Amino acid sequence: MLFGALFFLLNLAFLARAAPQNDGTRRSADPNPQEAAQSTDNKTQSGQPSPADQSGTQPTKKKKTAKRGSFVIAPIPISSPAIGSGLEPVVGYIFPLSVNDKVSPPSAVGAGGILTDNGTRAFAVGGELYLKQDKYRIRAGFLYGNINYDLYGIGTSAGNAGLKLPLNQTGGLFFGEFLRRLAWKFYLGPRFATGHSLVTIRPNDGSSVTPPPDVGTHTTLTAIGAHLERDTRPNQFYPTSGTVFDFTSDFFSQALGSKYSFQSYKITFNKYKSLGEKQTFAYNAYFCAVGGQPPFYGNCIYGTNNELRGYTAGRYLDRYMVATQIEYRLVLPKRFGLVAFGGIGEVAPGGGQLFRSNQFLPAGGGGVRFMLSKQYHVNLRADIGQGKDGHTFSMGIGEAF
Repeated sequence: MLFGALFFLLNLAFLARAAPQNDGTRRSADPNPQEAAQSTDNKTQSGQPSPADQSGTQPTKKKKTAKRGSFVIAPIPISSPAIGSGLEPVVGYIFPLSVNDKVSPPSAVGAGGILTDNGTRAFAVGGELYLKQDKYRIRAGFLYGNINYDLYGIGTSAGNAGLKLPLNQTGGLFFGEFLRRLAWKFYLGPRFATGHSLVTIRPNDGSSVTPPPDVGTHTTLTAIGAHLERDTRPNQFYPTSGTVFDFTSDFFSQALGSKYSFQSYKITFNKYKSLGEKQTFAYNAYFCAVGGQPPFYGNCIYGTNNELRGYTAGRYLDRYMVATQIEYRLVLPKRFGLVAFGGIGEVAPGGGQLFRSNQFLPAGGGGVRFMLSKQYHVNLRADIGQGKDGHTFSMGIGEAF
């Protein structure tokens, strides 16, 4: 519910959802082949057992104890036109929920915060658990924050005008979902979200943007919904093949205690193709639709969730949104990498008004990567995106999509 702070929650979710898949096999500790051959030769040549055999004891070797899990610690710098510059300290722990489960991906939990120079402060905890040979998936998270940002108004024309109203939004959010595996690698299950917030106007020099109707009042939003997903990526940290399909629906209702009654639908599709040992081509498509009577921050918001890089989050928002982008990824020596990306999208008040050329919001840019983990190819990313109104700089763990 908190406008802008949801970006941070996505960083925590990445620790869980980007956990590497387990292929269900485990390598055993093979003996040293030279030592094995030498022992066999000694027995063959002498015809007598070795001294170790005569004594009835074998030389002992120290076995390395496998680590149950691993920590991920990342103080991520942030520079956002929406909420200012600062730091996102994040700590996560990735681990197998059961050592006997060779099918489920590792589970993960994480915590962290946001601190920026415009007064934004927030913290969150979240996690994802994989159970029973990846038959069940449980996700949950909580966020509380005080976010300072600008509202430009609803629609493309308001975003083009560039007039803004400084707002402060304080509140909290809890969400959870439970998914069960179906056929063909699909997962389906219910989800629940509830949150509360208070929106106030920050001191300004007299903006002409009309304040939203819920300014100055405490708002509670509660929803139930459903989540359907299918993910065939062999490595979710740095995918070079496979696809992702993700559909969520959330139904906010006054019968559940929500101040507003509205519906939110989101669809994401990603596809990845290797162009060689060190080159990957990635494609992303995104669609959002909102029905009913949402608060202004319940609309589809351009620039969030890396849709698209190059735009201030919240400058363009409306009932409908589409976005699509491609990205070329190149692995360089010494753990470094490069990417180049480009895309186009738009927001509109109705589905029939989408795909109009005078409303298109194009973007493009590039970035560098540094590999934090060779084992799973986990990258620290830094991207500069250029939109039609200006540019943005962003950093994070893992790829943009």
